[in-house]
Amino acid sequence: MGVLAVIVVYAVATVLFVPGSVLTIGAGFAFGASFNDTAKGVALASLAVFVGAFLGSVGSFLLGRYLFRDFVVQLASRYAVFQAVDKALEGNGLKIMILLRLSPLIPYNALDYISGITSISFRTYCLGLLAILPGVVMFTFVGATASSLLTSHDEASNNQTARIFSLVFGITFAVIGVLMASYYSKIELDKILEAQREQSYSTPLNSQNRPHNDDEDDDQGIV
Repeated sequence: MGVLAVIVVYAVATVLFVPGSVLTIGAGFAFGASFNDTAKGVALASLAVFVGAFLGSVGSFLLGRYLFRDFVVQLASRYAVFQAVDKALEGNGLKIMILLRLSPLIPYNALDYISGITSISFRTYCLGLLAILPGVVMFTFVGATASSLLTSHDEASNNQTARIFSLVFGITFAVIGVLMASYYSKIELDKILEAQREQSYSTPLNSQNRPHNDDEDDDQGIV
């Protein structure tokens, strides 16, 4: 029942634009406390959160594509990079979507809806959701770790110190890994979007600078 409850709550929260980080940490804390096992708590919490986030994101995508399209168009206009992103999705849909999920360029909940009005296919969008797993695991690990520390206060001092050290090291390593993935994905995404902008700017210029053909005037003068 606990897993099902987390899935339902997370799916609804995603559709309603509720930030998921606090919910994800809370899920890790709850499952870690229930099983008194950090690894098992992280595994079950990550599974429940991912399924809930997946269902909520798919629901937001479909709502944006078919029901709330006008609202989503206004939402997308707030992000200057949207036009370049939309063009880039036509040729590199899965890669761009993965990079968007790993980078903070567009907020998670907004991206769900905005993706619905882009050229990306439903299948590619769903595959791109796999990129949220690193963040899900990291936040559930933080929650489960906090639970483990609070419930192990009666252990021996040496064991408690070793546990705290290992858990802090694990959290630090996880955070650094996610931050590095976010940083380098943003750099790669910026390169792709910049190339897309340059291509968009050069296309009309090339058409304007196209050599004049006298034969075209001759053809237009023929009645």
